[in-house]
Amino acid sequence: MDEHSKPMPTIHRLRPIQQFCVAFSGILFAGLVGACDRTPANSVSPSPASPTMVATRSPQIQQTKVVDGLERPWSMAWLPDGTMLVTEKAGRLRRVREGKLLPTAIAGLPTVMSSGQGGLMEVSLHPKFAQNQLIYLTYAYGRETANRTRLVRAKLDGNTLRNLKVIFEVSQEKSDVQHFGSRIAWLPDDTLLLAIGDGGNPPVELAGELIRKQAQNLRSHLGKIVRLRDDGSVPSDNPFVNDKDADPRVWSYGHRNIQGLVYDPTRKQVWTTEHGARGGDELNLAEAGKNFGWPIVTHSQEYSGGEISKERSRPGMIDPKIVWTPSIAPSGLAVYTGDRIPAWNGHLFAGGLVSQDIRRMTIDAAGNVQEQERIAIGQRVRDVRQGPDGWLYVLTDESDGRLIRLEPS
Repeated sequence: MDEHSKPMPTIHRLRPIQQFCVAFSGILFAGLVGACDRTPANSVSPSPASPTMVATRSPQIQQTKVVDGLERPWSMAWLPDGTMLVTEKAGRLRRVREGKLLPTAIAGLPTVMSSGQGGLMEVSLHPKFAQNQLIYLTYAYGRETANRTRLVRAKLDGNTLRNLKVIFEVSQEKSDVQHFGSRIAWLPDDTLLLAIGDGGNPPVELAGELIRKQAQNLRSHLGKIVRLRDDGSVPSDNPFVNDKDADPRVWSYGHRNIQGLVYDPTRKQVWTTEHGARGGDELNLAEAGKNFGWPIVTHSQEYSGGEISKERSRPGMIDPKIVWTPSIAPSGLAVYTGDRIPAWNGHLFAGGLVSQDIRRMTIDAAGNVQEQERIAIGQRVRDVRQGPDGWLYVLTDESDGRLIRLEPS
């Protein structure tokens, strides 16, 4: 589902799916964390790769508001001194220090096109930030009828970005303000993965056909995860680097619009959450060189009704680990490696924009999801991250957005 769309009812023309109620009582936030969802708010594809989910209990958790007054916050990252950086979609980079939102935004940012789903999006620190002070930002560049995703690198000097440099931009302009992707994940070799959306929904076209078909075009960045060195250059071991019919930056393809991307350092796996159209949101275990099917294989339906594709699976294409129908509009994604809540260690946490919650998922040794639990937030969840203090933090996508910490009640 696109992030600004309303929830859609289950589409019965999909193959049958197992719906389950995530019912767990006695789990309280200060408001309503973990309130039972008594409607079939999520579903799981009944394939061997996606076993039936069962409801589980978390420790008793509360929401602690850290700050409010953020305007459509999108992403967060922590400096070594514990200060948090937060992006606001309109084009501002803010600091949160000791529980306070500092009034002055960081200077030196690029010009951002803030329209539709585009704006200032991801912020990420270089793994060796303490030595080089380098930060990375993704943003929408151009105008509403001709735009693309850009990645810039800059040095953070006090309250100013210096030596700002565009180190990557999407190969083709698109003519609408949808599907920018933009999440970043760093791998152990200090290369980065960057998710790029497919360019938009019908009737948006490129080169005389629906733009979403670019997700299967290896010469295009649209609908891909690209892998880059920290200066934007191409790693020599990228999967298509020797393929003359492919862009050497492409790492995986067949994606619609990834909005959650995280590297799991314990399992050495890359996980993504991806928007479907009308239903069919996905959790995927991403791999180099693999095709994830969009739009040839999908559980989504057209917004106008009818099939996008009759195929749900195809040899040579990777099946999702979870399919959410109706959509939750998944957003930020985190893997918990902290010790504040030991029962959560190794679990995945996926935000939901439309569902206004977080989905906690347990993963087995083979990389399959075993259990899922719904943690209600009550606002659109844009990002979820583990902080250096071991707590989980949540950004809500509102005009008066909040930074929330999850902790035992």
